[in-house]
Amino acid sequence: MLTLYFSGTGNSKYIAQVFSEKMGAQCLSIEDDAELAAQIKAHDTIAFCYPIYGSRVPMIMREFAARHMDALAGKKLVILVTQLIFSGDGARVLIDLFPKRHVEVIYAAHLIMPNNVCNFALLRQASEKRTRKQLHKAERQLARICQDIKHGIVKKRGFSAYARVLGSMQGVAWMGGSHNVTPAKGSMEFRAMRDVKIHEDCNACGLCVKACPMNNLRNEQGKIAHNNNCTVCYRCINLCPNKAITVFFHQRPKWQFKGFEVSTKS
Repeated sequence: MLTLYFSGTGNSKYIAQVFSEKMGAQCLSIEDDAELAAQIKAHDTIAFCYPIYGSRVPMIMREFAARHMDALAGKKLVILVTQLIFSGDGARVLIDLFPKRHVEVIYAAHLIMPNNVCNFALLRQASEKRTRKQLHKAERQLARICQDIKHGIVKKRGFSAYARVLGSMQGVAWMGGSHNVTPAKGSMEFRAMRDVKIHEDCNACGLCVKACPMNNLRNEQGKIAHNNNCTVCYRCINLCPNKAITVFFHQRPKWQFKGFEVSTKS
């Protein structure tokens, strides 16, 4: 088994690494794309792990799936998605990117993780106690998932008709149809990917430029500019030492989400 993940600020990376440890699987970020086609071809089962945005697969993961369509043909898939509250069919929508019967899903699950959206008033910072509780619950869920997979038990969270309807209620507004790689014009994602604001107290340290998974940010003569290609992962917002960058929601963050290492689990 090979685990491939995308993680904006650490939640999905944590899940991917814990899952891979339990399953004895190799674990790689899709941002290290150079040799991944060969890696995919060399494995029978691919586990995908990613955060869900508006009940849709992040743009960076959609583009990755499209690039590696041929290598993924005939593979068995495990799909693990991280979410804040509820995503409807967040795991299922990955399959919409492939032709029918192109892949076989043997397991799909949603895992609730701490909030990383640090500048939206309705979404509060999780306390240390709540964060520990969420991590422990996710780890227990992963233990059950791994046991199911090892015993050949198939479960597909988010694949029911009810989940699909609930997911579409969010997903269509966020980016349009789930079969699309690029967002529909006028959708929230379409606007968000172009709506990056660099505030006046940015000191052009370059940390966001290095960290951006989409190469969306650049330093132009001491000023940070963007290329209208944001995947809305919130990595730059949570990393900026001056809290001087925002995307779509332009309230300045009062706190930042720093993620956690697998070694911190108990």
